[in-house]
Amino acid sequence: MKKRILVTGGAGFVGSHLCRRLLNEGHEIICLDSFFTGSKDNIVDMMDHPYFELVRHDVQQPILLEVDEIYNLACPASPPYYQFDPVATTRTSVLGAIHMLDIARKCKAKILQASTSEVYGDPEVHPQPESYRGSVSTTGIRACYDEGKRCAETLFFDYQRQYGVEIKVIRIFNTYGPFMNPHDGRVVSNFIVQALKGEDITMYGDGTQTRSFQYIDDLIDGMIRLMDSRDGFTGPVNVGNPGEFTMLELAQKVIELTGSKSEIKFFPLPQDDPLQRQPDITLAKKELGWEPHVNLEEGLKKTIEYFKSVI
Repeated sequence: MKKRILVTGGAGFVGSHLCRRLLNEGHEIICLDSFFTGSKDNIVDMMDHPYFELVRHDVQQPILLEVDEIYNLACPASPPYYQFDPVATTRTSVLGAIHMLDIARKCKAKILQASTSEVYGDPEVHPQPESYRGSVSTTGIRACYDEGKRCAETLFFDYQRQYGVEIKVIRIFNTYGPFMNPHDGRVVSNFIVQALKGEDITMYGDGTQTRSFQYIDDLIDGMIRLMDSRDGFTGPVNVGNPGEFTMLELAQKVIELTGSKSEIKFFPLPQDDPLQRQPDITLAKKELGWEPHVNLEEGLKKTIEYFKSVI
């Protein structure tokens, strides 16, 4: 059945992939974006589609729309962007959640919140299950994003309890793939761009800190499965690849796949940067029948080809 679906942050890295997938499935899409980090280049192939509508709007401000489903993705997701204007980052997470939940309440629409593994902070439990409450600084330079997302989760569950809004909450772990911004400061895009340009690879810390990287197609599949999951299942649910790699292993793999002669240079670790991050995806397997299928090397090859075309 065709649905009218609102995707906030729809011109961003994840949002553009989600819009494209939902459009290909026959739905009518409203892509809402302020273009602070999103780009029209990410959605230009959809602009002439009769079921695609672009609305330039900042979710910090209310808006009235009639929709069946909402995917709330709007928020800068990389440290250089969310730390550029930390007050706006918090406002985007908190006010954006309120304004989208108000639409869902009025329209009786189902709404999914794109939360993040950053709600776990620098974890003391490894891997991180959804029951882990996190180790997060409320005063550090990353708090605008981490605490903003945590507050958004709170609002979602309070709107469910108080108003009966049908909610879904996904906690997204590190994701990469085509349409990433080459200058967004994320580790995968940084390493690939530097390797392709033959520049030094900037390694923060000693390279032993770990991350788990999932390819964008796996994430989009998980998001749609969660939105379509059984009534009463709200999450939060981790969606990420449990394959864990050190930053040094990632850099060496990127150098190998690009054939670069770049050297790795080490710099101090930024404040509050987590040393470990790996999802426990037991719940996603059980409730969504979901697990990642694209391995790191396969995903990196596709991402490298994309970056070759844009830099």
